[in-house]
Amino acid sequence: MSPPSSPEARPLPPRPTTLPIVERFPALAAVPRVSLGRFPTPVQPLVALAPNLWIKRDDLAADPMGGNKARALEWLLAGVVAGDRIVTVGSAGSTHALAVATYAVRLGARALVGRWRQEMNGAAAEVSRRIEQIADRAPVHRTPLGAYAWAWAQRARGARWIAAGGTTPLGMLGHVNAGLELAMQIASGELPRPRAAIVPLGTGGTAAGLSLAFAIAGLNTRVVGARVVPKIVGRRGRVVRLANRAAALLERLSGERIPRVNERAIEVVDHTFGGAYGRETSAGCDAARRLFAATGIALDATYSAKAFALALERAALAAPEPVLFWLTFDSRILGERAP
Repeated sequence: MSPPSSPEARPLPPRPTTLPIVERFPALAAVPRVSLGRFPTPVQPLVALAPNLWIKRDDLAADPMGGNKARALEWLLAGVVAGDRIVTVGSAGSTHALAVATYAVRLGARALVGRWRQEMNGAAAEVSRRIEQIADRAPVHRTPLGAYAWAWAQRARGARWIAAGGTTPLGMLGHVNAGLELAMQIASGELPRPRAAIVPLGTGGTAAGLSLAFAIAGLNTRVVGARVVPKIVGRRGRVVRLANRAAALLERLSGERIPRVNERAIEVVDHTFGGAYGRETSAGCDAARRLFAATGIALDATYSAKAFALALERAALAAPEPVLFWLTFDSRILGERAP
């Protein structure tokens, strides 16, 4: 099926001189950051699918690879120079691992990725192939424990560590910035205030950062995480703790009092998981086909398709209140494999 429009022809938004998080907290201008992204990412209505459904286009966040990971890596890769060794971990088809490898190499560094086996789908297989092309080393271990042990050995030899998913307080500042960016777009009339912002829930950094940003902005929008990982990782209490660790860091860096996030600000939906990380669901596949037919935007089965299926559900329940789907995946990863 041919898409209505080519993803390669998508216009990129202009770069602002200052990020919203730095405008709000000027002391952050002194915190090292490397400019990777093009912000703000646009918002647009999806009226062909639901009259109250909107999409936040973080697939347009950066070149050559957009998606939510570029936001965290702006902070986590600061100070990287040619010849550095960067090590991270992730599943065999981890978009985080691919983003780290992509931008580490772009900065002249060598990327080392410890991976573990997962249930593969078409998008994950393509991501895995690209990791193997870009990374200096990317072994696949039987378990996460094996991947972490290998990565820790690289770290002991001087490689710079990037946590799985980029989910550290410093990395989450990128997602706090994303939430403040959305608040500015609402204030300027680009979209109405959504009742819910729906994101895939993996390591939790995006959901945590957005919830903290909404608390800072006084924005009454609930973050809804479509769980795509085992429950031991994708728990609401864990997301709240991540958000408040980011709040504590932001408080230290800015010298200002930062509000904390409570559990009422976040909802975790479990039925989106599908029984295994990377396993396709019929609801996700159907939702992805509907979005592609309407817009030409492709989704991945591991994360974004499952979250978009939930967004369609919530839009039907919330009418006429707006619902926002946060697109964290860049379909250019798929190349000709897009549906």
